[in-house]
Amino acid sequence: MGIQAAVFEPSSPLWNYLLIINVISYTAMGMDKYRAVKQQWRIPEKTLFLFALLGGSAGGLFGMYFFRHKTLHKKFSVGFPLLLIVQCLLLYWLATGA
Repeated sequence: MGIQAAVFEPSSPLWNYLLIINVISYTAMGMDKYRAVKQQWRIPEKTLFLFALLGGSAGGLFGMYFFRHKTLHKKFSVGFPLLLIVQCLLLYWLATGA
């Protein structure tokens, strides 16, 4: 299967990977919010960004607003949407072969 076919095929390993990394990113935001409220050990911001950078920006962005966590931090409120835009453009580029 070529790259273009993998972008369009919903059951491809690419979409499975993106689903998993976005669930992980969303869950990490929720866990970090819970730990913040309970004043427990937190997930490092670098780790949250790593999940987003590895393809989980949509899950991280959704989790950020769903859990109302890190929404006032500019590096999150600006960084996650920018990562999502770049990742969508990359998928588009892969899909069209441009």
